[in-house]
This record gives sequence, C-alpha cells and structure tokens, in this order.
Amino acid sequence: MGIKSFMGRRAKEGSKKEYDAPILVEDYMTRKLLTFSTDQSILEVMESFAKNHISGGPVLDESGFLVGIISEADCMKEISESRYFNQPILDASVERFMTKDVETIPHDMSIFDAAGVFHKNNRRRLPVLKDGLLVGQISRKDIVIAALKLTSHNYQ
Repeated sequence: MGIKSFMGRRAKEGSKKEYDAPILVEDYMTRKLLTFSTDQSILEVMESFAKNHISGGPVLDESGFLVGIISEADCMKEISESRYFNQPILDASVERFMTKDVETIPHDMSIFDAAGVFHKNNRRRLPVLKDGLLVGQISRKDIVIAALKLTSHNYQ
C-alpha cells in the first residue's frame, strides 16, 4: 500500500504572476468531502454513493490519515461476484475492495500540471494533500471548470 504524490512546479517567491486568476488546485478543489472508513460495509458505501450522488471518496484510518479510495468501480467487483456465486451482496468491509495504491496531488499544484496528471492516468478524481494531510479532492470536471473560468477571465 502506498501513497503517490505528484509534485507540481511552484512559482518562486516574489516572481511576477503569469495570470491574475487563481490557478492552483486549492482554488478549485472540493473541501467538504464525504469520507469512509476501512471497517464500513460495502453496502453502506453503495447506499451513500446513491444517496449523495457521488461515485467515490477517500478512505481514512482511525487517525484520519488517507489509506485508500473507494469508488463505484471498486463496488462492481462485489456486485459481479455476488451474481457469479448466486448470493446476495455481502456485508464485506471497504478495506477489502478499496484501492490502496492512491495517487495524490499537492494543494499548491497548478491546474495546468493537474490536467497533465489526469491526462497521464485514468482517475476521475484525486485526493489533495497539504503537509501529508487530506485537505480536499479535485476532479477532472473541476479542472475543466477552472480552465473555462481562466479562459473567460483572460480573454474578455
């Protein structure tokens, strides 16, 4: 199990800003997250996905540290296996299904560098860390919205 962090280019202190609009991940990330614990049941997680209209979220340990991500794609394994074995969906824990090798990005990465990270991997969302702690999440959609705002800001 590991946490991979993509490091972005940072502007040097005192250097002139290239853009007037905010361009950092922290300016566009979601801060209020629905998080899950390793011992929650996969059924509870799927119900939470449906109720809250989300497709995944971070998994935290007892101390609040990021240990994984659970997504609809991870839940598909349980749904598929339940049909294969002709059994109801089990009340197995999140820890059994979550993705443990989590890619993260820092809060101060530019949205341009974040777009490059999304382009290189197949993730829909990435946890955002500051000093090793989870502070938010950014999605591909957030990056698109940021680009549209920058385009609007720079060209009008």
